[in-house]
Amino acid sequence: MPEHSPLAVIILGAGKGTRMKSDKAKVLHELFYAPMIHHVLDRVTALEPQQTVVIVGHQHREVMAALDGFDVEFGYQAQQLGTGHAVLCAEDHIKPDIDTVMVLCGDTPLIRTESLEEMIKIHQRSSATATVMTTLLDDPTNYGRILRDNSGNVQAIVEEKDADENQKKINEINTGIYCVKKQFLFDTLKQVGTDNSQGEVYLTDIISLAVSGSQKVEKFVNPEADDVLGVNSRVEMSLAHQELLMRRNTQLMLSGVTMIAPDSISIDPQAVVGGDTTVHPGVHISGDTRIGSGCEFGNGVILNNCIIGNNVQIGAYSCLAGAVISDNSTLGPYTSTRNE
Repeated sequence: MPEHSPLAVIILGAGKGTRMKSDKAKVLHELFYAPMIHHVLDRVTALEPQQTVVIVGHQHREVMAALDGFDVEFGYQAQQLGTGHAVLCAEDHIKPDIDTVMVLCGDTPLIRTESLEEMIKIHQRSSATATVMTTLLDDPTNYGRILRDNSGNVQAIVEEKDADENQKKINEINTGIYCVKKQFLFDTLKQVGTDNSQGEVYLTDIISLAVSGSQKVEKFVNPEADDVLGVNSRVEMSLAHQELLMRRNTQLMLSGVTMIAPDSISIDPQAVVGGDTTVHPGVHISGDTRIGSGCEFGNGVILNNCIIGNNVQIGAYSCLAGAVISDNSTLGPYTSTRNE
């Protein structure tokens, strides 16, 4: 169980996501068997926060319905007036005994619990008022830049649209993930103006205001840049899907499953696959599928909500849904059953 002072998490999920070219709320776009915000919530839940507040706005009813089953509360942002304004929409929901607030976005499905936990440790051990997660990019275009002083201390975050030419050359970027003392967070956001190119309340401004108020600001430089980048287009969504797929397949291979061309194999996180099973290219296993040990699945096999015994052989391009296959069975190629 994580050891840290009372923690609340705010997940920003109110945006439409214009670069997705879709009427659907961005955080509801699915990758690797779930809406992207589900992946974020799964990582956050492992932190065991005292509460989690999701800020909704665009298609708020649909987003709230999609999160049924998660232990979350909702704050409503009627107008998208910036990230700072979104966080303020959570203020009335945060419990009085909360000490630390973590803020992150619902469009970062690759974030790892281990990174969030490390950031919390740095924040609390240093007694910082605010800690920002950063990372380094060869091409930092479109991201806010981290401004430091000569001693390497964080001084401010400047958004791409407000950065000058020298600032745009900085390759340390803001990931949009923060740990902040609760009282400072909400008190300071009420002081943030909208004097910027977007005319919005920037959450990033709390960093420069903390520095100017002689408050301690820390940083956690995440060495895995890909893990913290937001999904802003369908191209980025496909890349995130493939990364999650390979994480899952790596985990399965390390547990004793043989995969031929693992980048072509897709296995639902809720499925169970026994050891010494061999999976050939193009196999898709979804739903609450349970597979015993010593099995082999030929090219292109599709399984959905199946119970497969031990030492089962299923021939290429078979498609089974809701099937129960007993131990030591052999099914030829192109077998098709549907028992749902």
